[in-house]
Amino acid sequence: MSRIYNFSAGPAMLPEAVLRQAAEEMLDWQGSGMSVMEMSHRGKEFVSIAAEAEQTLRDLMGVPDNYKVLFLQGGASGQFSAIPMNLLRGRKRADYINTGSWSKKAIKEAGKYCDVNVAAASPEGVLTIPTRAEWQLSDDAAYMHYTPNETISGVEFHWVPEVDAPLVADMSSTILSRPVDVSKFGLIYAGAQKNIGPAGITLVIVRDDLIGETLPGTPAIWDYQAQADADSMSNTPPTYAWYIAGLVFKWIRDQGGLQAMAELNQRKAGKLYDAIDGSDFYSNPVDPDCRSWMNVPFVLADEALNDTFLAEAKKVGLTTLKGHRSVGGMRASIYNAMPEAGVDRLVEFMREFERRHG
Repeated sequence: MSRIYNFSAGPAMLPEAVLRQAAEEMLDWQGSGMSVMEMSHRGKEFVSIAAEAEQTLRDLMGVPDNYKVLFLQGGASGQFSAIPMNLLRGRKRADYINTGSWSKKAIKEAGKYCDVNVAAASPEGVLTIPTRAEWQLSDDAAYMHYTPNETISGVEFHWVPEVDAPLVADMSSTILSRPVDVSKFGLIYAGAQKNIGPAGITLVIVRDDLIGETLPGTPAIWDYQAQADADSMSNTPPTYAWYIAGLVFKWIRDQGGLQAMAELNQRKAGKLYDAIDGSDFYSNPVDPDCRSWMNVPFVLADEALNDTFLAEAKKVGLTTLKGHRSVGGMRASIYNAMPEAGVDRLVEFMREFERRHG
């Protein structure tokens, strides 16, 4: 059976080389006589897997020594609560930028713990990012949170905000897709199921001075200091997802690192946007200055053809192209593991579909 091109927003494609290595090691990891899934998380075998994964990630991203790297559970959505629990540190207010669905979810959850100042918001129904001059930041914010890439709508920051408060970023759909200066952030977090690995593990990179002063009643499992002290093993972690993440980190390193990923991802996105912009049959609703490299939504001129487009695409191995229910249309998610050949095949199909139905 040949593998399909899976354009899902998450869980998303994994590199084939990673899947093959995992398959080879499924029953016997490096002569241990057991699968990684069977290992004690405190045994020397898994401890070595975890340590190597963290070090490879630190090397890839250039994570400074004064940052903790945590491998946690609960998804990025769990961090919507954990962040105010850990980062308020006696303050009552946090600034948030609202650019779409995931920003809104983060804002709603943070509102349970603090006074949320929505410093800027994209106009309803307009897929863009408010200019920096429009932001109304607080003088006393404990941190400033934003979502660099809105997976659902395909709105992406192509710049890092400069603010006085510690900068917090939900990088679930952009992490490892390009170089990033970690030192500009107080905290970076990301769900794994897009560019890191399978669903089940969540990455948090947090500056040392921001942890150790949680809200009263914070569960130990959400206490960054407690997790850092326990090497992210306050309880049994999702060991297999951690192992796969480590393989993905090494795969990215072997492809040439984050600069190589950036060049590939920019090229893939460029091909797809060029195909959309060069057609009267397809269109992209996002402000061109804010178009995502990772998630490319597009609509057909005739919505009645949506189901036909999806069915015909599936027949040629192009799957999970249906847009999110809140947006409609189509969406192609083209994370690191999506090969350029997959984008080429999609563009070819789109042109052929337009020729027959346009």
